[in-house]
Amino acid sequence: MRAQFTGWPEQAMDVLWQLQGEPTHATRELYRADRERLVRQPMIALLNEVADTDPRYEDFSVWHYRTNSWWWQHQSAVIRLGRKIEIGLRFDLDGLRIQGAWWYPDPGQVDMFRRAVASEGSGRELSAIVEDVRKKGYDVSGDVMKRPPRGYPTNHSRTNLLRHRSLIAARPLGCEEWLHTPEAVGQVLSAAADLDDLLMWLVRHVKPAA
Repeated sequence: MRAQFTGWPEQAMDVLWQLQGEPTHATRELYRADRERLVRQPMIALLNEVADTDPRYEDFSVWHYRTNSWWWQHQSAVIRLGRKIEIGLRFDLDGLRIQGAWWYPDPGQVDMFRRAVASEGSGRELSAIVEDVRKKGYDVSGDVMKRPPRGYPTNHSRTNLLRHRSLIAARPLGCEEWLHTPEAVGQVLSAAADLDDLLMWLVRHVKPAA
């Protein structure tokens, strides 16, 4: 029987605090079991609750610890919606953060993205979606070229989007009391709804390379 998500225990913050800086191997091993129980397992429970609300959210991963200390200090997870298109969650001392991302593209995906951006219908749609996401408090970023790509006019009305080789919309959800309660599920679902139009546009237009 899987664990029900009840929020991150307040002791989770104490564990992450002990892992700040460059913790030694001995320190990591000392806190490994507590970190698994108090930090990583609640993230798994949260993602299971989120997946129950929508079949699109059923493909998810919650990362283990790696040799780099960053991975011990931040608990990351992803929900995959398409090839290289995902919702990312991160829990750390700053609280919970969410992002919608298309990144590390497969060969051919950047060209698909640019053609869709240059097309009047799909390009105008994306431009409006990105503006709406920004108004909701998301920082929009990505791997952006200094100049417009070859083959597209330098004065194209959506040249800023054409320069993207990845597209990320992210914002912190905060570190309020709800983080330690089941209410965190609703916070994640509300933020996922903010990102839905952007991610579904990408799913439609940035298809996997053959």
